[in-house]
Amino acid sequence: MFRSIASDQIEAWRDQFQRDGYLVLPAYFSSAEIDAVLTATDATLRSRPMEVVVDSLLDGERTFYALARNPEARHFKFNDLYLLLDEVRAIALEPGLSELLRALLGAQSPVLCNSLTFAKGSAQPMHVDSLFMTPQTPHHLVATWMAFEDVDPAAGPLEYYPRSHEIPLYRFIDGSHHANPDEMPQWSAYIQRELERRGMKKKTFLARKGDVFIWHSDLVHGGGAIQDATKTRLSLVCHYYTESDCQRFHPFPEAAYLRRHPDLRVALHEGRIASGFGHYQTHGYAEGRAI
Repeated sequence: MFRSIASDQIEAWRDQFQRDGYLVLPAYFSSAEIDAVLTATDATLRSRPMEVVVDSLLDGERTFYALARNPEARHFKFNDLYLLLDEVRAIALEPGLSELLRALLGAQSPVLCNSLTFAKGSAQPMHVDSLFMTPQTPHHLVATWMAFEDVDPAAGPLEYYPRSHEIPLYRFIDGSHHANPDEMPQWSAYIQRELERRGMKKKTFLARKGDVFIWHSDLVHGGGAIQDATKTRLSLVCHYYTESDCQRFHPFPEAAYLRRHPDLRVALHEGRIASGFGHYQTHGYAEGRAI
């Protein structure tokens, strides 16, 4: 369903986003739209588990869902289901939402670059997305979080610091703003000092089914502690670069492509492909594989 958003509303949301670093769109998606995604996802996990790449929320192991340990618990990030499911693409690229994201990105076209589907809370430490998905151009990245059910406070809800996107980015020893694992303690200490110095207070987002939370790539956020492991927190996270930044990505991200697709690592080891880039040129693009 296309949602037409008035231009003055988009302008108001853009101004709010620039000021606060986030937006909340209550009940943006209907229960029927969300249920369609959940039904398609469940069917795919049952019928095509060797096509779904997951990251364990417990130890970070990346594998196929079919090979994952304790799959019934679903303590995973399910990677890039938008490549497999029309239903996920339909909400991630919904025209009204895309129009709004374009305004938030400075009139730049948003390009969906990944999706992460969760059945449980992530319990992820506080971070900013630009640490790990560093855009070529500052602020040319935005993220959405879509609630697929009402969030229970014990399920590890989304937590964030309003206006924390104003904190200057930490510069790592290599001169970049991209995370260096050895320096993450220093980054965390820097962020904590800045939050305290600026008097910024953490907020919790107790979403309702169909709500959409949009945040700036530099907003400090994370997953709250899970108080009840039996509780689910069904949700979808999507990240969007600007089209201009996507065109600037060069050279081909060989290592990232092979990390994202474990079957290609096996094929490379066995000599069935010469490189990730060669595979992407001959097969990967046509298969819709994410880079």
